[in-house]
Amino acid sequence: MILVKVQVFSLYGKYMDDITNPQRMTYGNYLRLDEMLSLQSGPDGYSPKPCNDEMHFIMVHQAFELWFKLVLSELNQVHSLMNSKNIEEKRMPKIVHHLKRVTEVFNLMSQQWRVMETLTPQDFLSFRDRLGTSSGFESWQLRQIETILGLEQQQREAGMDPLKHMNRLAEEGKISSNVLQEFERIIIAPSLQELLHNWLARTPINGSIPGDKNDDETVSSYLEGHLAAMGNHSDSVIKHFKAIGHGDEESIRNRMEKSIIGARDFLMPNGHINRSRIGLLFIESYRELPLLSWPRAVIDSFVELEESLLLFRNSHARMVERMIGRRMGTGGSSGVDYLDATLKYRIFVDLWTVRTLLVRRDLIPDVSNSEYYDFNSQN
Repeated sequence: MILVKVQVFSLYGKYMDDITNPQRMTYGNYLRLDEMLSLQSGPDGYSPKPCNDEMHFIMVHQAFELWFKLVLSELNQVHSLMNSKNIEEKRMPKIVHHLKRVTEVFNLMSQQWRVMETLTPQDFLSFRDRLGTSSGFESWQLRQIETILGLEQQQREAGMDPLKHMNRLAEEGKISSNVLQEFERIIIAPSLQELLHNWLARTPINGSIPGDKNDDETVSSYLEGHLAAMGNHSDSVIKHFKAIGHGDEESIRNRMEKSIIGARDFLMPNGHINRSRIGLLFIESYRELPLLSWPRAVIDSFVELEESLLLFRNSHARMVERMIGRRMGTGGSSGVDYLDATLKYRIFVDLWTVRTLLVRRDLIPDVSNSEYYDFNSQN
């Protein structure tokens, strides 16, 4: 008992020494709270100080930028893991982990716009002019996110050149040279869309990988087998529609034949086999193969990420429309019309398109060299 009391007093004494030590780490020190909580008063010389509603506006947007910083950190981790000629299987759980975190951040930010909607239109108009020409369009972190993911210039509204835009901001002193240099680094590096494309092109198809002696023939044979399965699937669809009296056979058959032609064009653009798209189709068609379980999870994670980004953009547009209607944006953009136009942005287009080509499991050919995938394809 005496020994226990001595130990308790000893621990208590150490605790008291720790908490009274002026050099000890505290919650506030660790998070630099004093500095962080002093940044909601507007730029230097801003007068009068922000009212409660304007401070709310500032804080919500600062929170977005903090989340953007985390998203960039996660995407850079994914980029580092995928920027290799051979992505080891042990890397894939890490890739999925980082992508899912990004997805959850965008899901959270979509909900965060609801906090902004507690600001009434009149409340916002009372200080909107104080924003000058500043605009969320100038968020360089969002531009970095779009670029590292793989959004191309020609896909952007009015063909906006993000590098030219960043250079102009730098010339105007609105961003630092470090920010510009980081953007230049991102824009010349392969995007995640490119890295994903290259990785899918290396998919083992019926046990064959690029460089194998008969790889072209194996891939071509798989392609023709799948298109034949699509034809059989079309026949079953036509039979079903005839049975329920829905539409005439000729028009339905024409539509199904066009879908098969479209599938061939997708898998063989300009008559040349696109191994990346065929690899994607193979993974999606044989999702249950053990060797393809993590590749499938990677693909699903990219789809979920893009879906969450689309929902984030839509939530942003609807919040702005609710707040200012169809007014011109503070930065001179078309406001809501511009935000609505960004809803068309798609980066991982192939991951969505391939779903149109899938057919029922009982119609697709059995996997050749099933032992390669540690799976018996005979059911």
